[in-house]
Amino acid sequence: MEYDVLIVGGGLAGLVNANLLAQAGLKVGLVEKNEYPFHRVCGEYVSNETLPFLQSIGFNPFDYGAVAIKYFWLTSPRGSELKMSLDMGGFGLSRYVFDEALYQLALQKGTHFLLKTNVLNIRKENEIFICQTSTKGEIKAKMLIAAHGKRANLDKERAFFKQRSPYIGVKYHLQTDFPEDWIALHNFKDGYCGISRIENGKYCLCYLTTRENLKECGTIEEMQDKILKQNHFLKEILEKATFLYDAPKVINEISFAPKTLIENDLLMCGDSAGMIAPLCGNGMAMAIHSAKILSNLLIQYFDKQVDKLTLFAKYQSEWNTHFKFRLALGRTVQRFFGSPLLTEAMVRFFKNSSFLARQLVKQTHGEVF
Repeated sequence: MEYDVLIVGGGLAGLVNANLLAQAGLKVGLVEKNEYPFHRVCGEYVSNETLPFLQSIGFNPFDYGAVAIKYFWLTSPRGSELKMSLDMGGFGLSRYVFDEALYQLALQKGTHFLLKTNVLNIRKENEIFICQTSTKGEIKAKMLIAAHGKRANLDKERAFFKQRSPYIGVKYHLQTDFPEDWIALHNFKDGYCGISRIENGKYCLCYLTTRENLKECGTIEEMQDKILKQNHFLKEILEKATFLYDAPKVINEISFAPKTLIENDLLMCGDSAGMIAPLCGNGMAMAIHSAKILSNLLIQYFDKQVDKLTLFAKYQSEWNTHFKFRLALGRTVQRFFGSPLLTEAMVRFFKNSSFLARQLVKQTHGEVF
């Protein structure tokens, strides 16, 4: 099998690339270790900066049950709270539905999917990428997009992979009594938990915490009882909700360390290129936008409008313009949350300075694209 472009990873970045490149007439393959539809650890809130673009490729999230989100609620472990409207707003939609819809669109446009398949290694011979896979043997491609997410075996030689990360992510879908047009961020010791409405009357509850919290408590359930429930807003949700998973979805070693965008001519996209702190609520929008940027440049490359070095330089430049500051700001903001005392001070500060709170939210989001 030979492709113009092979995409490794079928999350939002991979699927958006697949839609745009196949629509442009390129021969596109996408390797994904799972089979659609499936759940991912994700907050499932998307900024409205993505809406015009998503609609332009044939996907309107509200046709799939997405819920408009207009307001933000922030709490500290001790009970202080900040409530504010979101200037841009967003929508809630599960990745189970979102990814499946983009997958079906990409299929219609001619993308060839290799599902339930892992990429074992990648090498390059005579300017052609050769990927050894778990089920399809060797696959060749002229260009390769690495959109494999937060952390994967393909990252073993990358600098960030060698530094252990203390963070784990946990996600549930649940039914509860909560305003449908709000997104809440409830803080607790060494972590924070987001909750917002998704399709079909369900809610996504997703939290980030540390291995130390889990190690101290032994199990996720014990950790929730002993640590998360110290925030009484979270306690009420956890005790009254109906949980829709038999067990939570969990991911380990979530890293917010800076990552390189291009390595050995591999083009990183989405979380494999850089991950914003989840408390900024904008990782899905960044994945979608970065895919649009990269696909447009690859289309120019195959049309012979730019050479490879120009493609690399423009991708790096556009990435820095749109995302470098937001990623750095996300890492900085995250440092102020986790300590109950510091979180309390931050919530009180922003409550008394709504202008600065709005500016911070604005700076962690982009413009409509």
